[in-house]
Amino acid sequence: MRLTADMALVGGGNFGFNLSAPLDCHVYLIDGGDELALVDAGVGGPHGDTEGILRNISDDGFDTAKISSLLVTHYHTDHAGGAADFRDRLGVRVRGTPLAAHTLEVGDEDIVSLPFAKAAGFFPADYVYRPCPATGDLIDGQSFTVGRLTVTPFETPGHSAGHVSLLVEGGDRRYLVSGDLVFFGGTIIAQNIPDCSIHEYSASVKRMANLPFDALLPGHLSMSLRDGKRHIDLAAAAFDNLMIPRNAI
Repeated sequence: MRLTADMALVGGGNFGFNLSAPLDCHVYLIDGGDELALVDAGVGGPHGDTEGILRNISDDGFDTAKISSLLVTHYHTDHAGGAADFRDRLGVRVRGTPLAAHTLEVGDEDIVSLPFAKAAGFFPADYVYRPCPATGDLIDGQSFTVGRLTVTPFETPGHSAGHVSLLVEGGDRRYLVSGDLVFFGGTIIAQNIPDCSIHEYSASVKRMANLPFDALLPGHLSMSLRDGKRHIDLAAAAFDNLMIPRNAI
């Protein structure tokens, strides 16, 4: 589903538009012209729908052979569990922060809080987080290109450790692909898991509030293609008042 000349939404589950498996996050495709990149991978495996996501990409008129990399915003299962699938199917380079890349490589279910998520009923008891070779080169402030577009990672921990948001520039607008940092209406997702930190969350949101951008593309729920920064500003205002923004889910 093409969103703009630069971005398409090619996957997503029950907390989105049901383009792929129910447990999937939003999966975005960055269209740099002669080069494409995926952002996040969904859950993958038998509980995912990697083939459906690939079919969506083709049905939208994109050539999967142009996909050079998979950019992982963070290591949680609904965002990174399908990374190994895409690497197997497309041979793409899987990229994350150093912590996210290490976690993917060893397939550490404890670090990604998968046992907590299974106990709470978010994921099936038989779900297995597949290890996947990855490079930890999404470094804060170190820009790179996807075709004609420039992507700059910003470390934004809080929802989880090793979380990164991506500023995409050079197209018809500036996009913040925010993973699970902030959602429509200035909401957040804070969870009772070891790597969620409200203090880090606040610092990350306030940092992004100082960044000019047009479109907010979050990991779940609705997106804003114009005036997206208002959602970051709402969350930052709540933190500034010593409050915690409303949980999105």
